[in-house]
Amino acid sequence: MPLIWCSISGHGYGHAAQVVPVLNALGRLVPNLSAILRTSVPADFFEPRLDIPWQLKVGQQDIGCIQDGPLKIDVSRTWAAHSVLHSDWQQKIEAEAALIRSAGPACFLSDISHLGIAAGAATGIPTIGLCSLSWDLVLEPFADPVRCEHATILRQIREAYAKADCFLRVAPALAITAFHPVREIGPIAEPAVPQPAALRKAIGAGQSERVVLVGFGGIALRAFPFEHMEAMDGFRFVVDGVVPNGLTRVLSLASLGMTFKAVMASVDMILTKPGYGTIVEAVALGIPVVYVRRYNFPDEPPLVDHLHRYGRGAELSLADFLQGRWNAAIEQAFARPLSSTPPPLSGAQDAAHILKDYV
Repeated sequence: MPLIWCSISGHGYGHAAQVVPVLNALGRLVPNLSAILRTSVPADFFEPRLDIPWQLKVGQQDIGCIQDGPLKIDVSRTWAAHSVLHSDWQQKIEAEAALIRSAGPACFLSDISHLGIAAGAATGIPTIGLCSLSWDLVLEPFADPVRCEHATILRQIREAYAKADCFLRVAPALAITAFHPVREIGPIAEPAVPQPAALRKAIGAGQSERVVLVGFGGIALRAFPFEHMEAMDGFRFVVDGVVPNGLTRVLSLASLGMTFKAVMASVDMILTKPGYGTIVEAVALGIPVVYVRRYNFPDEPPLVDHLHRYGRGAELSLADFLQGRWNAAIEQAFARPLSSTPPPLSGAQDAAHILKDYV
């Protein structure tokens, strides 16, 4: 029975959301495939999504970055957490490799843990990276040149990545430099089937009202301008977060009995940060996006470029977001024409056809 070991970053759910469609596609190519998921992402994320048999081995695979909400990186805490992870670095690699050996997988896949990749390579089995970013490129802009430990951490990350047999670069992506060879694959996303009539009925939206999903991904945003949102005639808002009682124009996603993906596929517009899954799915669905940029996340530019090249989008400053000055950006996004046909969501199938030769 072929077995694949998957080391998945627990920095939000975006990394797991890239791996799951790949495993599902691989399962259609490789009979009796099963997976071991080594991650801190909870089982209830995988249960409704992953079709092949799987086993969860809970364990932190990387840090990524420590965030103060979805829009800000806490730089000092991020480096402190990496310092802890990289202490006794070789021993951590050896311990992780021992776990992998005990399971006897045919190959190893990681999105995009350097600890996992170093351990996978140490076992001698085929070791493949998969992602639209790499942690060395995320951390590099925050490295303090007078802190030698920052350079050491970056070097260890790159040395680990260099041990992979190949890297599957998921479009749209950063220009990955630590992996060789790099193989290009298409975007990875599995949009839900749109149900606009069901959503509009559930929230009581009038025929002329626009329905907007306001959500900032797996790390919750704590501040919304609810008073301004409630005063915006012609709109209904579904918020992925807690909504105060007594509002009529703003509802919480949790109150609807629909998944985030189902709501996202069914709204007229999305207000969000530029995150991989949301941007790629919105472009594929043709849904306009108003986005609040973070400017200190290196993976933002390729996502914003993808949105403006293939979809409809407009930027909203953080100050305007917090003050409820949304109308101009919303109208700008709705008014943008679709310029190009987006690339097919072929990434999962592309990756599966590469991986099947290893399992």
